Amino acid sequence: MVTNITSFGRSGVADWLMQRVTAVIMLAYTLFLLGFFLINNNLDFATWQALFQGTAMRIFSLLALLSIAAHAWIGMWTVATDYIKPTGIRVIYHLVVVLALFAYVVWGVQVLWGA
Repeated sequence: MVTNITSFGRSGVADWLMQRVTAVIMLAYTLFLLGFFLINNNLDFATWQALFQGTAMRIFSLLALLSIAAHAWIGMWTVATDYIKPTGIRVIYHLVVVLALFAYVVWGVQVLWGA
């Protein structure tokens, strides 16, 4: 078995499984929000704010955010290793992707749990 230190799950099977689990979480979050929009025809800021005041919704949103980041990392890593052959360019690409994902997660946590 070949392992790579930049792989998320350290193996192809773990990465494949993580892709599927994160996809299910993102689907559940999307369906929940779609159902919320359909139930609340006259959605206003107060209703939207009340939804995100609950701890359960914040945790669900954080789980969805982390799932998006993990899903994106595995996909971008796979594309990079398949199509970017020069090691230096691939390392720079990975660094940019990791920094962007980190920034998005930190920003998302700030939005969800900040003041």
